Amino acid sequence: MSGPHFRRERPPWWPTTEPWPPAAPPWRAARGRFFRRMGCLFGLFFFLSVAACVVLFWLIGAALGLVVMPAGAFPWIQPVGIIALMIGAGVLVFAGRALRYTAAPIGDMMDAARRVADGDYSARVRERGPREVRSLARAFNSMAKRLQVTDEQRRNLLADVTHELRTPLTVIQGNLEGLIDGVYPADEAHLKSILDETRILSRLVDDLRTLALAESGALVLQKEPTDLTTLVNDTVSSFRGQADAASVALSAECAPDLPLLDVDPARMREVLANLIANALRYTPHGGAIHVRCSPGHDGKQVIVAVEDTGAGIAADDLPHVFDRFYRARDSHGMGLGLAIAKNLVTAHGGEIRAESKSGQGTTIHFSLPVTE
Repeated sequence: MSGPHFRRERPPWWPTTEPWPPAAPPWRAARGRFFRRMGCLFGLFFFLSVAACVVLFWLIGAALGLVVMPAGAFPWIQPVGIIALMIGAGVLVFAGRALRYTAAPIGDMMDAARRVADGDYSARVRERGPREVRSLARAFNSMAKRLQVTDEQRRNLLADVTHELRTPLTVIQGNLEGLIDGVYPADEAHLKSILDETRILSRLVDDLRTLALAESGALVLQKEPTDLTTLVNDTVSSFRGQADAASVALSAECAPDLPLLDVDPARMREVLANLIANALRYTPHGGAIHVRCSPGHDGKQVIVAVEDTGAGIAADDLPHVFDRFYRARDSHGMGLGLAIAKNLVTAHGGEIRAESKSGQGTTIHFSLPVTE
């Protein structure tokens, strides 16, 4: 992997958490071993085929008197030749079975690949054959499973986006038709309703665009030295009205003397906004949300935590909360907020994780590296 293509500098879209140039994938060594073994097998097959033909023609020639034999050699050369032919035939049969042992699962994968190409992502192959072929079958099944999940998510996304777009568009269309027909007065209440729905549409479009840019590696971060304490307090203050209306106590606490972080303040505010909005959505009346930020144990990172006293996340859903478009059974959103937060934190070189128990609230932690 150290060829001319990888001698240039690290591209701006390459993840900061991965080394450049990239290391050779582990499957490359396995592929080399497989082809060497197959080459040895074909070489042995060819050698034994040639040797068997030579011995056979030699025996035929000796029997017909076409080959001059030393005096007294024929009685013992004939059984030796027959034994050699039998051994060669046995080895050829073994080589043929070995080829079939290798070729049969590859044929299965070719058929399954044809089904996947036709859109049947449920195709799977049985893991059999040599170790490398079993590894290939395992990788194929994993790929087909991911394709099947992605296709299901795509279908669900189309249905969800259609549903989410239809609601505000219906409200906007109904209000505008009412205003034009004179059914509704053009007062502040009706105009504000239209404005609120346009904001919902704008937020949905922005979320989809941010997620697409982050996952494609085309997201450009405008990093600058940022006071995290000020950013956290400002973001929390912007949600104070919503929290008061929902009778939820919203607070923030940051450790003193936190170092300046080299981050994109707009994107970090978006991460916090997504986490706080998600916590508000699932925290009942009388609950509390607390945002904490503190230095890491090694001093090389800052930890931000958003804690809530909501219903918590079920154990089956917890491993998938950061997956795009994933929604639990009781979810009310699009399944984009936490996926966007994860991509933005990862783009800054940090990590994010969730801790929760059903009925005991949820805590989302994310870390940001400290620039030395």
